[in-house]
Amino acid sequence: MNITLHSRIKLVPIKIRKDKKHYIVEDKLSSEFYEMPEVCIDAINLINQSERLEEIERVLKEKFKEEEVNLLDFAEQLLELDLIDSIDDMKVEKQQNQKDKMGFLWISPKVGKFFFNKFTLPLYGAIFILNIVIFIMNPSLFPHREDIFVFDIMVGNVFLWLSFAFLFVLFHELGHILALRAQNLPTKLEVSHRMFFIVLTTDMSSVWKLTSKERNILFLGGLSFDSILLFVSLILQLLFPNGHWVLIGLMHLAVFDVVLRMLFQCCIYMKTDLYFVFENVSGCYNLMENAKQTFRQKFLLFKSKSSEEVVFSGESKIVFIYSLFYFLGVILTVVLYFMYYIPEVIYAAKKLLPGFQQPPTSLLFWDALVFSLQVSIFIFLLLYSWRKKYIQN
Repeated sequence: MNITLHSRIKLVPIKIRKDKKHYIVEDKLSSEFYEMPEVCIDAINLINQSERLEEIERVLKEKFKEEEVNLLDFAEQLLELDLIDSIDDMKVEKQQNQKDKMGFLWISPKVGKFFFNKFTLPLYGAIFILNIVIFIMNPSLFPHREDIFVFDIMVGNVFLWLSFAFLFVLFHELGHILALRAQNLPTKLEVSHRMFFIVLTTDMSSVWKLTSKERNILFLGGLSFDSILLFVSLILQLLFPNGHWVLIGLMHLAVFDVVLRMLFQCCIYMKTDLYFVFENVSGCYNLMENAKQTFRQKFLLFKSKSSEEVVFSGESKIVFIYSLFYFLGVILTVVLYFMYYIPEVIYAAKKLLPGFQQPPTSLLFWDALVFSLQVSIFIFLLLYSWRKKYIQN
């Protein structure tokens, strides 16, 4: 179906809301959201008045003299986004991908508001600061790479760490879920990955129904719950310094897991929660994509025409600042791997590999075998997450 300047088009039901710099357009049928500048919004308003595209283009060129206005291109983009219902009274056939149904509607918004309201939000901030103060006053409580080894048997250590990691990640995502339900928004949990780590992620796509300030609360919901876990673990260590070795070991492991996950949140090149906060505060969206385009231009001497179409006017400075944080996040990741994860893997390998030389009746043999099975399951989940992301792309 061709679109010409003489065409009149009709859009699907949409909702337009002013954001920090531009506008958010919501497709009410698909629940998809798009960021558009003022010139596009004016074009949409004139389209809704059943004006011909040539008349709309003439009006916009007079109003936005410094903008490049091309209504045919804009209409084609609307068509690709499935935002056009009909062209010259002829219905447009759509082949929209069916989105997965959102859930957790059984959690009452009142429950969400109990955890996320005007009283609890300052409390989460105070707990976060208290955790920092505790570390400053008691530096010995900061995680050590030996904290993961609670037992002498490696299988027990891995099983315990994976169990803690799963429960704590689930608790982190519960913070996001309750923050969303406090706004009466649906969501769902998905299996994903951050580099080589299997993670659960909460679908946050519905946050675009909210204002920028409200979105930040939802993005920080997981870190708020992490702060509570960390605070409880640190306090237990301070209250029971000479407690049972198992309790002390569990608390050390809890601090190790929570602190490292919180540090990885600072690696915003992986689109962590803090990445979305940075994006939301700046009002510049698609920062990661725009930063990658900047890298190509600066370091690969490759200039992409599409980069000029994605980066809105005045956003180049924010993209550059994000690029600096991008590199700092990469450096932080390398430091964490060399300080914690790589030495732990080497230690585990040195301890377990000799076990395969033992007879099947030996505990060391079964320790090495079960540990290998645990690693295989982890690799399988990681490959599943990578495959899922590849298919989506």
